[in-house]
Amino acid sequence: MGDEAKSMEGEVNDNLYFSKTPVTDAGVSFQHHNTPPETHLYKKRWIMVCLFSSYSLCNSYQWIQYGIINNIFMRFYGVDSFTIDWMSMIYMLTYIPLIFPVSWLLDKKGLRVIALVATALNCAGTWIKVASARPDLFPVTIVGQFMCSVAQVFILGMPSRIASVWFGSDEVSTACSIGVFGNQLGIAIGFLVPPILVPNVDDLDKLASHIRDMFYITAGVATFLFVLVVIVFQERPEIPPTHAQAAARQISPESYSYTASILGLLRNKAFILLVISYGLNVGCFYAVSTLLNRMIIEHYPGEEVNAGRIGLTIVIAGMVGSLICGIWLDRSKTYKQTTLAVYLMSLVGLVIYAFTLNLGHLWVVFITAGTLGFFMTGYLPLGFEFGVELTYPECEGTSSGLLNCSAQVFGIIFTICQGKIMDSFNTLAGNLFLCAFLLIGTIITACIKSDLRRQLANQQALAAATLGRSYVQDHSGTSLLPSTHM
Repeated sequence: MGDEAKSMEGEVNDNLYFSKTPVTDAGVSFQHHNTPPETHLYKKRWIMVCLFSSYSLCNSYQWIQYGIINNIFMRFYGVDSFTIDWMSMIYMLTYIPLIFPVSWLLDKKGLRVIALVATALNCAGTWIKVASARPDLFPVTIVGQFMCSVAQVFILGMPSRIASVWFGSDEVSTACSIGVFGNQLGIAIGFLVPPILVPNVDDLDKLASHIRDMFYITAGVATFLFVLVVIVFQERPEIPPTHAQAAARQISPESYSYTASILGLLRNKAFILLVISYGLNVGCFYAVSTLLNRMIIEHYPGEEVNAGRIGLTIVIAGMVGSLICGIWLDRSKTYKQTTLAVYLMSLVGLVIYAFTLNLGHLWVVFITAGTLGFFMTGYLPLGFEFGVELTYPECEGTSSGLLNCSAQVFGIIFTICQGKIMDSFNTLAGNLFLCAFLLIGTIITACIKSDLRRQLANQQALAAATLGRSYVQDHSGTSLLPSTHM
């Protein structure tokens, strides 16, 4: 920013009578006779969230690129189905031990460092996979996928953090849904593109060429995004977008303890219930996505391409659901009610999908899968934003990290268990297994107390601003008008 922005920030600091002190469970309180800090929305906020969405897309695409053509990679590398399933599950397994050090790094170094590390690791992983397109180099492709899975740890919990740091209170949920949108679009492309780029041909040399081409395309995109992040991505705006964000900035680094923050979150009963229910929902989504190829091929042999299209339908419908839910939250602020309604519809969607999968009509599967995706994937930004509300003023990356950690744990458990149930019984039994846990999650969601701390903080700031203007008018006859910059 230029001198004008710096001057503006200095003016803000000189006149910063706004104070934040803890009060009961609300998170913050404000001194009523003082002037709240200046806030400002920068247009570049949209560039930040779109750039994040882009590199999140590139990473999430690789999560499912092996699983959706499970049978082809089994034959190419000479491994069994469960081994290829682990190419997706490695994303979940890596996340669990690394999320805590990554959350600590986010608190200490900020968003830009996290973005640089994420894109660098993702880029390195894609180029390692380029070198692995030979039947005897399966260990090399595991290394490449592992690198990309580590990059995911620096990406998955960031949407709510970027939304809070850059966006206003009336658009923060929409911004979070855009951040999630990129991740979901990547999964959609991961369902659609690999079956097209890698046809099921008998000649292993031709198959290796197709796989190599797919890896080269991914590596080129990942490299471009890494360079773009180095040049464009910015830590945070110079002037905060909301009063709640301004209050969060006032916490001195010396007074912040990451361990104390984690312990505080673990003592928050409403948040712990959300962690469990979020993990159950998203874990079911991970299991369905990972095993989708096996489900479709069992009932519709030779339909690898349509399996990818069904996965695409699930995620595209979910992206629409995510955006609608984000916009609705910004307008209504009904976090618990919306989360509960979407959770219940996810359960209904999975039940319908389970009982219609074996009817022999692919068009029915497309419809039921799309309905399932609309609600199950649409739930993702709801969980993030509800978690931020329940835990403010704690770091958004920490709360999102714990939510995602729960999702990875349940994702691994559900994927392994559903796969074994499908092997021993059938696809219907495996899907009903997931339905039982979604029912449990729905009940848990209904028990969460709606303690919207971030909303209360912004309301208190507005009340302080109103009282501050009245105070100045009463004592000096001069109206205190907050400045605006667009």
